[in-house]
Amino acid sequence: MTAKRESRVGRSPTRPKTKAKPKAPSTALTESAVLVILEAAEPSANRAPALPSDLRRQLIAAEAYFRAERRGFEPGHELEDWVAAESAVDSQLGSTAAA
Repeated sequence: MTAKRESRVGRSPTRPKTKAKPKAPSTALTESAVLVILEAAEPSANRAPALPSDLRRQLIAAEAYFRAERRGFEPGHELEDWVAAESAVDSQLGSTAAA
């Protein structure tokens, strides 16, 4: 037993090695990605193309973020940004359908 203790005295304790978790891909949309998605949507007669609700929400969230960014992320305008973004996305979808 003494031999074991002596061999451990000179070494610093080692931590078990852990593998780094792989980073999840970013789901954030860029302005150009928003435009590509809107342009790729298949328009139907005189109404906005039907988008899955989660995709519409992502487009609105991206637009609201860009509005906040242009404003310098001044707090207190979150709802205003979201409502304006909804309007912008819906009007863009409507104008895409009319084209």
